[in-house]
Amino acid sequence: MTTHTTPETLIEADPDVPTVRMVREFDAPRELVFRAHVEPDLVKQWMGPDSIGMDIDVWDIRTGGGYRYTATREGEAVAHFYGAVHRVDENEKIVQTFGFEEMPDAVSLDTLVFVELPGGRTRLEALSVVYDFESRAGMLASGMEVGVNEGYAALDRVLAGLAEERA
Repeated sequence: MTTHTTPETLIEADPDVPTVRMVREFDAPRELVFRAHVEPDLVKQWMGPDSIGMDIDVWDIRTGGGYRYTATREGEAVAHFYGAVHRVDENEKIVQTFGFEEMPDAVSLDTLVFVELPGGRTRLEALSVVYDFESRAGMLASGMEVGVNEGYAALDRVLAGLAEERA
């Protein structure tokens, strides 16, 4: 395994299937990484690019649950996101849809897998399946990479704070 001084997120678009795969490792136990995905107060601290805030209407991450939130910039709504949660296996997996109101045909089915690694670390593996290549191109062109990288850097900070609370 290669050691990095800064975490890197792998983002892959399959040339044959309209999917996006993301992989990122965190220096935190998977229970904390999972918790940071399901507790709305934690999610608000890290999800998305640094320049965007988040107003959560619903955040019910359980089998049969759902979510809806608004991305904000300087107090103004800039985008709306929503989805249905199909399955949650605590500390292991979340399967959900991801919709973007401003691009209603670009709904994806997302699977997040939380893999426990040695040394109290976690690998997050996410796979998004979209309807067609055009929808995937729109997803990739939306600034997703910046949001993912800045969001995961913020998640590193949230996880460090949670680890300190546990100590």
